[in-house]
Amino acid sequence: MTKKKERFGFVAVIGPPNAGKSTLINQVVGGKVSIVTPKVQTTRARVLGIMVHRHSQIAFIDTPGIFEPKKRLDRAMVDAAWTGSSDSDLAVLMIDVKVGVDPDAKRILDGLRKFKKHAVLVLNKIDLVKPEELLALSSDFNEQFPFEKTFMISAAKGLGVKDFLNFLADTVPKGVWHFPEDQMSDMPVRLIAAEVTREKLFLALRQEVPYSATVETEDWEDFDDGSVKICQTIYVERDTQKAIVLGKGGAMVRRLSTEARMDLKEMLDRNVHLFLFVKVREKWMDDRERFEPWGLNFNA
Repeated sequence: MTKKKERFGFVAVIGPPNAGKSTLINQVVGGKVSIVTPKVQTTRARVLGIMVHRHSQIAFIDTPGIFEPKKRLDRAMVDAAWTGSSDSDLAVLMIDVKVGVDPDAKRILDGLRKFKKHAVLVLNKIDLVKPEELLALSSDFNEQFPFEKTFMISAAKGLGVKDFLNFLADTVPKGVWHFPEDQMSDMPVRLIAAEVTREKLFLALRQEVPYSATVETEDWEDFDDGSVKICQTIYVERDTQKAIVLGKGGAMVRRLSTEARMDLKEMLDRNVHLFLFVKVREKWMDDRERFEPWGLNFNA
């Protein structure tokens, strides 16, 4: 029986850094389209995760966390989040219940009021707090903004996600599907591959180094045996950071290469030959060319 393709909509998932936005989208899409780490501000640009639920195709816009920007890249990330929200049919405000109403959340509520955006509240990580705390938090948020509906979920465990998806499937506008039924993202595969390596950087290194690094896929070569050769460069801002990424005798960069290659092999379902290089590019955060592949507004 052919599935009725009745509805399609863009749903922007916004929220403070590390609220679980990327975890939710990877969960519902059924694959990794956005990197996830315990560190804040991991997502740097708008990522589209596409799924089909019942009669609807839903295109989730995974946005960078909204926070008080200090640098040019920060401003571009926050601008990308609000642009994603304004371009969507519905905004989803995702909140980590362990954090609650913090300054970042208040800033987002102000933005929702300013843009007069239809929004749904999603309280995430409900398995970490008591039910009475959830009810109080829900009441607090709904007093500050007229959310259309409130959902309480655990994105990591899938709790409450089905009800959330049922609501979205019935709420997105009527219209034709925009993407093939089996497509999970609109991100170019070279960009996704670079993000996988950047995820390993975030997980392996502490403090400022991951935030001062970017990864670019410089070369991609497909072989007749089905395997692929991927050459990537990790750019950092200082020689001291380069030394940390390389590690003693190159141990760290080899570890990063091994871990990223394993993920890419599973993701691409083919053998991957990954070669990582580390270079210093001072003030790359002020280089317009670094912003363009991500669709970030350099002048934000």
